[in-house]
Amino acid sequence: MTEEGDGLLVRRVLAGERQVYARLVERYRDRLGRYAVRMLGNRADAEEALQDAFVRGYRSLARCTSAERFGPWLFGILVNRCRTYAARQARRQALVVTNEVAVASASVAHGEEESAWREAIFWALERLSADQREAFLLKHVEDLSYEEMEKLTGTRAPALRMRVLRAREELRRLLGEMVRD
Repeated sequence: MTEEGDGLLVRRVLAGERQVYARLVERYRDRLGRYAVRMLGNRADAEEALQDAFVRGYRSLARCTSAERFGPWLFGILVNRCRTYAARQARRQALVVTNEVAVASASVAHGEEESAWREAIFWALERLSADQREAFLLKHVEDLSYEEMEKLTGTRAPALRMRVLRAREELRRLLGEMVRD
């Protein structure tokens, strides 16, 4: 049995086979979920943004101009939802005062070395600006070209290159400080 492409599945959903959308969700859930967790820093917000993106994708499926490019189109919806949730997080965090040194040392002090590095990387990613974190994740985690990133974000490629460069520099600095401590 041959796997049906996105275009065919989208056309089937638009023709009234609503249950077929579940196959598209299943196809993209893991990849988009990984991006959302890395972008937002916690599973609860990531899951909420992901579900929101899938619902919005379903509701506006008729506006997907190229059914064969459903994946990138849906990814663009998720990028926008993550931006919204990140802004919401920033407003919430502005109300909460945390001891960043205690949080950083607590996350590194426990667990095995690999787990400690994973936590350190997530910690450092959270300290990037939302624009830098988004560009870095799209480039180095999702492995998108700058042209694909430009289409998803609406930001010109030179600005995206600069954001990725600055994100790398800031991650190097943050992780370097942790190694020295």
